[in-house]
Amino acid sequence: MTASTTRRTTAASSRIAAVGAIAVAGALLLTSCGDQTDKGSSTSEDTSSSAPLAAKLPEDIRKAGVIKVGSDIAYPPVEFMKDGKAAGIDPDIAAALGKQLGVRFDFQNGKFDQLIVGLQSKRFNVVMSAMSDTKDRQQGIDTDTKKKVGNGLDFVDYFTAGTSILVQKGNPKAIKTLDDLCGKVVALQKGTTSEGIAKTQSAKCEKDGKQAITLQTFDTDPEALLRLKQGASVADLNDFPVAAYNAKTSGDGKDFEVAGEQIEAGPYGIGVSKGNTQLQEALQAALNAIIKSGEYQKILEKWNVTDGAVTEAKINSGS
Repeated sequence: MTASTTRRTTAASSRIAAVGAIAVAGALLLTSCGDQTDKGSSTSEDTSSSAPLAAKLPEDIRKAGVIKVGSDIAYPPVEFMKDGKAAGIDPDIAAALGKQLGVRFDFQNGKFDQLIVGLQSKRFNVVMSAMSDTKDRQQGIDTDTKKKVGNGLDFVDYFTAGTSILVQKGNPKAIKTLDDLCGKVVALQKGTTSEGIAKTQSAKCEKDGKQAITLQTFDTDPEALLRLKQGASVADLNDFPVAAYNAKTSGDGKDFEVAGEQIEAGPYGIGVSKGNTQLQEALQAALNAIIKSGEYQKILEKWNVTDGAVTEAKINSGS
């Protein structure tokens, strides 16, 4: 399946999580580094309270007319900055949801591994950032320590993607599988599912009598991509759509290529605080509405990521 996996896990979650085109999007255009500041970008048009599903929203959100979205807007084509605004798969889906709910989705930029903290401190109403829905995230478990670090999230799942191995063009180190990364340097974004996959693989390497993987982690994926481009690492792990997009667009397609098959495909989810059932159900109803109307399919076609489509909005379907 071309869909990509989860882009990110909680700062310590296994994120088999990343945004290229799960099908290389025309706009998966994301390789550009997003501004890691707190500037927001509104993506959906203002709609009236006569929107079909407006009554399903919590009263405070309905009156405010806006849903604040925490997002790391540097992960093309899932989300990235274009002309000063958030663009990509997530913002387009959010805009479609906004029409159903009669509110504006206002994307606020932040570091991926801090988004859940921002949600739990009520800085955001939801998190929508190619975030993988995982059991650890649902339960507020730190993937590395296996200790509870928060109340966890509920997820409204809207897309499916897996992790890919991105290498230099021509694959000079002949990387085909995770086993080929043993004893080598791998660069990736911290707090993602990809980091969890790399750590698990590194432990496997040692168990098999091989050298561990040397991990270089960065706040943003573009930083990891730069290390790979410079030859300072042999691979970058990220969501397939993102990997595919970067392979197609970076250096006019001359910088990178995707090696091997997708790894551990799973759902992306819109993260909602535990207990906020009304907002969760409103988002689920709105997503099902745009799936039924065909608007959801059109958005995925626009970004060439139809292989990641879901047929219904499920809650907490990640593993």
